[in-house]
Amino acid sequence: MFTGIIEELGYVDKISREGGSLRLEIKAEKITSELKIGESVSVNGVCLTIVGIKKDNLIFDCMEETIKCTNLGLLRLREKVNLEKALRPNSLLSGHIVLGHVDGMGKISKKIKKATAVVLSVEANKEILDYLVPKGSIALDGVSLTLGEIGRNYFSVNLIPHTLKTTTLGFKDVNDYLNIEIDILAKYMRKFLLKEDNSLTEDFLKEHGFLL
Repeated sequence: MFTGIIEELGYVDKISREGGSLRLEIKAEKITSELKIGESVSVNGVCLTIVGIKKDNLIFDCMEETIKCTNLGLLRLREKVNLEKALRPNSLLSGHIVLGHVDGMGKISKKIKKATAVVLSVEANKEILDYLVPKGSIALDGVSLTLGEIGRNYFSVNLIPHTLKTTTLGFKDVNDYLNIEIDILAKYMRKFLLKEDNSLTEDFLKEHGFLL
């Protein structure tokens, strides 16, 4: 479990492919000393298990499903990644509850600078958009963010200067793909409303403004 508050920008030091799997070595100078083999780390929002530690490098194995459903398979050497250690019992929950289980990828369609902030528009499929509400929470490449506008095939988020400086979102551009994790509370609430009460149909919720 994570919070979506990025602790370090690491970078890809080595990529090895074998069959359908992928091994990543991520250079992480700040957090490596606090970790051990078997612990979980969020890498661009994907919960991965440390299988090896070599000096400042964290080593992870990514299975075929992870490569298929996330942008980790698109990583290149020296590319920066967002890193966050797993939540401890005494950790502050500064963002929101993030599990590291990516629901899909979205493509950046617009990146517009407004005053000191940047507005990022991300195209996403209906299965993701149906769970989103304005001012709700979402994780993009592991970064906890507040939703802005939600359209028929996209949503937007506002990135403050601190986020632009301390996460990979400051380097991303139009047509880049981002890992998306829906707020877990939204998933449970939607399932409860649609399944537990037969009178609360999807059409009913749309008619009364609960769904787009």
